[in-house]
Amino acid sequence: MKWVCFIVLVGLSLAPTVLGQSVRITPKKVTYKRPKPMMDFKKEFTVTYPKISGVSRPLAAKIEKTISYASVMKLSVKDELGDYQWLEEATFDVDYNKRGILSVYLTLMGTGAYSSSFGKNVVVDLKTGNRVTPATAFVNLDRLAAICRQRQEEEMKASLEAIKREEPDFAASASEFFKIAKFKAANLDWFLIDDNGVTFVYEYGFPRIALNLQPEGRYVFSWSELKPFIRRGGLLGRFIR
Repeated sequence: MKWVCFIVLVGLSLAPTVLGQSVRITPKKVTYKRPKPMMDFKKEFTVTYPKISGVSRPLAAKIEKTISYASVMKLSVKDELGDYQWLEEATFDVDYNKRGILSVYLTLMGTGAYSSSFGKNVVVDLKTGNRVTPATAFVNLDRLAAICRQRQEEEMKASLEAIKREEPDFAASASEFFKIAKFKAANLDWFLIDDNGVTFVYEYGFPRIALNLQPEGRYVFSWSELKPFIRRGGLLGRFIR
C-alpha cells in the first residue's frame, strides 16, 4: 500500500509537466551596481531573468540558456559593468507556455545618445530545450517570406499615405525607409506563436523622433493559413492535425 501511495504521489507531482506540457517560469530580478558610472543615472541597471522549474534541472538549465539575454540578445553583463554602460533594464514576457512549446519575448531598454529599446521573440521546444527555428518548423521559406513581403508592401503603402496626410514633412524620409525595407527569408527567424497562429515581425528601424509613424511590422498567420508551410513531423505539426 505504501508503494502504491508513493507511485500515485509521484504521478500527481509530474502531472502538470506531463499533461500540461508546460514549465513554471519565475522572474528573478537582479540589480547590478556599476563600479564607475559615467553619469548618475548609469549607477545601476536591472536584469529580470526567467527561471525555469517543473522539469529536470539539466533541461531547465538548457531552456534558461536558450532564452537568455546573452544567447538571444548578445547581452554582456560584464561589458555593462565596465565602460559600455548602455543598459537600464532587461525584461521578458511569456506569450505561450503549453503543448510542449514556450514562446518568450525579451526586451532591452537603455540610453546612449538617446533612450531606445529593442526586443526579440524566441520559441523553445520544451522536450529538448532547443530553439525552434524557421528551418525546423516550416517548409518553403522563400514562398512564406514572399507572402509576408506582399503584406508588408500593402502595409507600407497605407502607412505612407497616412504619413503624407498627417506628417507631410516626414513623407520623403519615410519613402526612403520604405524603399530599402524588404521582408526576406532571414526575417522569419524571430517569430512568436499563440493558440491562434504565428506572427512574424519586421523591424523598420525608424529614428526615435518618428517611432510613432513606424508601421507595426507584424504579419499574423492563422494555423489554417500556415498549414501548407508547416513541416510535417516538426514541433508545430501538432497545431494542424
